[in-house]
Amino acid sequence: MTESQFVSQLIALDGALFEGFLIILCALPLARLAPLPREMQPLVWFGVLARELARKVNHPSRGPRQQLIAGIMATILLVLPFWLIIAFLLDLAAFPWFFEFLILYLCLSDASFAQVAEEVQRALGHGDKDRARKLLRQYLSRDTAELSEAGLAKATIEKLVTAPIYGTAGVVFFYALAGAPMVLLVRMLKQLELVWPPMSPDFRAFVAPVNLLVSALLYIPAWLWSLTLAIVGGPSGFKALLTPRRWQPLSNPMRAAYVAATVLNTELGGPHKYRGNRVAVDKVGKGPLPDTAKIGEAIKLSNRACFSWLAFLLFLPLAWTLLRYSQTL
Repeated sequence: MTESQFVSQLIALDGALFEGFLIILCALPLARLAPLPREMQPLVWFGVLARELARKVNHPSRGPRQQLIAGIMATILLVLPFWLIIAFLLDLAAFPWFFEFLILYLCLSDASFAQVAEEVQRALGHGDKDRARKLLRQYLSRDTAELSEAGLAKATIEKLVTAPIYGTAGVVFFYALAGAPMVLLVRMLKQLELVWPPMSPDFRAFVAPVNLLVSALLYIPAWLWSLTLAIVGGPSGFKALLTPRRWQPLSNPMRAAYVAATVLNTELGGPHKYRGNRVAVDKVGKGPLPDTAKIGEAIKLSNRACFSWLAFLLFLPLAWTLLRYSQTL
């Protein structure tokens, strides 16, 4: 069989598979290196809409059951219409690969947080804590106005090592499992959880169903991302990954934060504030409090882990091609 015949046969048999790899391999680096400005991101608009709706229907003074029902109805009202319209348009599109790429690119919006972390590091290096707080305020639902330099470093590192759970790992996992519509659905639910923080007393009952659903959906991506951090972090990361622990609150990001804190030899976690209310959160890691230099180390750790996913996605189609070629010999 000639090379041209092999390529034609490969495209005929596995064209859809290679198209999927090509879409995700284009979306991942582009979202990381050339993201849309935050004010132009549809998911940010969706979050603003969710925040405004919560102001109308979430009343913390009411009983937990009423808040729970209000949260379920608000979630259905926000997610279902938009998701159905986009999924329907995707099904009718003449070039679905373009719209799949667009969905993945937009759902990977937080992949560019490494650039923001670098800006925070520079601001703290010049002693400009106000600028660092302003940068983080756009990405965190917790209060940042009173964060110290160590608190700002903690918040930056935690976002760096946990955002890829619903970003890189979650997008790749659900795209492989069920395609772009599933990626969009999970990302929309996660966006609700980000703007309705489940640790905040004002949202604890309101967002409980979304938090439970998102935690279940992202359990495997969280494990995969924590494993990646352990692989690039070395033996200490593996030891942290395999250490049986129960965290308060019990959530997927805590495991990744614990692995990263162990690898970086620093302390993460600790109390958060939401609208002035102090919420207890377990500390993870046994090292000293992080400083500006630790942000740089965390950026390198996160970048290596993300590159590992990209390298793995490059390896799979190459390995599949070699396997197909060996069958023709």
